[in-house]
Parts: sequence; C-alpha cells; structure tokens
Amino acid sequence: MYTFFEEYSEEVTGELTGNFENIITTLGEDTGREGIIKTPERAAKAMQFLMQGYHVDPEEVLRQAMFKENYNEMVVVKDIELYSLCEHHMLPFFGKAHIGYIPDGYIVGLSKLPRVVDVFARRMQVQERLTHDILECINRTIKPKGVAIVIEAQHMCMMMRGVQKQNSVTTTSGFRGQFEKIETRNEFMKLISSNLK
Repeated sequence: MYTFFEEYSEEVTGELTGNFENIITTLGEDTGREGIIKTPERAAKAMQFLMQGYHVDPEEVLRQAMFKENYNEMVVVKDIELYSLCEHHMLPFFGKAHIGYIPDGYIVGLSKLPRVVDVFARRMQVQERLTHDILECINRTIKPKGVAIVIEAQHMCMMMRGVQKQNSVTTTSGFRGQFEKIETRNEFMKLISSNLK
C-alpha cells in the first residue's frame, strides 16, 4: 500500500505513549511486564500511522497528476483496498473501494485514486462520510463529466463486540454527473459486479 508517512513526531509520540501507558494500566495490565514494556510506544507510532490522513491534502494528491487528454469514456479502478478506524469505537473497518469517472478534458494518474482513498481512510471515519468525501474530492478537483464510488467494508465494531456478526458487509455508494443517469450507473455497476458480494 502507498504510504505518505515519513517520520514520527517525538513530541506526539511521547504524549501518546504516556496516554497508552495509562490506558493499559487502567485496564489492569502491568506495563512493566516484558511483553508490554514497549507496547505504549509501539501503539503511539501505530496510531500516528493510522491517522496520517489528517496531514495530507487529497486535492493536491490529485492535482499532482492531472493530464490534458481527449478521452471521454468511463475509467474504472476497482478493488482498492482500504483500512480505516471507526470514529465511534476506534476499531478497524476494512474493505474495497471501486471508483469510476468520465473525464472532461483531464485524466488523472491511476495511482492517485487509491492514494486519495488512503488519505480519507487514514482518519477517524464512518463509512458513509468516507464514501462522500472521496466522491466529492474527485468531483471537485478534476471536474469530470461524472464520478461514481462503491465501498464494501467489514466493521470490527460489529464483529468483535456489540451484535458480533462476523459475516456482515456494509455497502455504500455515491454518484455525480452522468452517473446519475441509470444507464451510465448500470454500466459502472456491471463493470464492478463481479467483485460485489
């Protein structure tokens, strides 16, 4: 997976490490135990990695690879892996995004679409807003004739706790421009249908 994370802030790492030590102790574990000694610092660095999307401008990611091109057919990138943290319980949710757009004078480097997914996924999220944010970012930045997105994800907050439903999959979608027409939307859905559960 593409990552834009370069280094950890010592100040943030120190503050988070102390917070994780308090959490671990409060839960009843011994932070002096051999297997746990470095866990607070490792957790602090992991959290910075998982939340790195707050420090990246997704529109700039797209603008870095916009090219004038006289192509006006559908472009689809499917099976984009995504990993995020549910903002309600800070537990992971993970799945795939499928994105399509119809250019209007500009195409974008194909790797930039997964990168935009990563920018928004590496924040505390709900799947509905994640879907909307990616859709609107692409629509606003490259101004295509239309853009579509479908996200399928499994949520650990539903699998590990609460209702504990291990096989549930949540699907969200968004459509703008020409994808609001049923025939265009159906073409997109057909192209990704082999992936949908």
